[in-house]
Amino acid sequence: MDDKESVRVGAAVKRRRRSLRLTLAVVASRSGLSVPFLSQIENERARPSRRSLELVAEALETTSGELVAAAEAARTIAVVRADEGTEGLPDGVRRLVRGRHQLHALEFTGEVDAGGEFQHRNDELLYVTDGAVEVEAEGRAHRLVRGDTLYLSGGVRHRWRSTEPGTRLLVVAVAEHVEAEEE
Repeated sequence: MDDKESVRVGAAVKRRRRSLRLTLAVVASRSGLSVPFLSQIENERARPSRRSLELVAEALETTSGELVAAAEAARTIAVVRADEGTEGLPDGVRRLVRGRHQLHALEFTGEVDAGGEFQHRNDELLYVTDGAVEVEAEGRAHRLVRGDTLYLSGGVRHRWRSTEPGTRLLVVAVAEHVEAEEE
C-alpha cells in the first residue's frame, strides 16, 4: 500500500480502541490526529492514509497490518434463503440477517399482533411489502398499506399489528446490542 492508497478499517479501529478502554481523545493525543478525523475513520466516513493508519495503530498498541487483517476478517457476506431464518422464532416471523451484525431485520407474515408497546434506543424502519398494518406511535395511529414505510427515531414509543390476512411487514433497525469487548 503506498502513501496515497487508503483502506476501510473503521470497525477494527473502534473494536481495538474499545477493547483498550480508550476514548477518542486519548487516541488523538497519542497519534497526533484529530478527534473528528478519528471519528470519521471509525464510522467509515474517512479512510486513513498509510501514515495515518500507522499512527492510529501505534496509539492502539498494535500494527497497521493487524488492523487491516482484523478489518478484512470482519467483512461479511451472508445469504439467508427463503426457507431459513425461522429457528427459535414464533410462527410468521423470520430473521433476515444472521449473526452478530449492526443490522437487525425481521419479516413478519400473516395476521400478527406484535403485542405490547416497544421503545428502542435506535432508529427503526417498517416497510409493508403486502397487506396492511396499523401502527400507533406516540399516541397517533398510522395505517400503512403495501409499499408504505414508517420511520421511527430512537425513543419513539410504538405498537403495531397487521390488519389484513397475508400481510408481510419488514422491520429494519440498527441492533441494540453492544459488541463484546475483546480482551
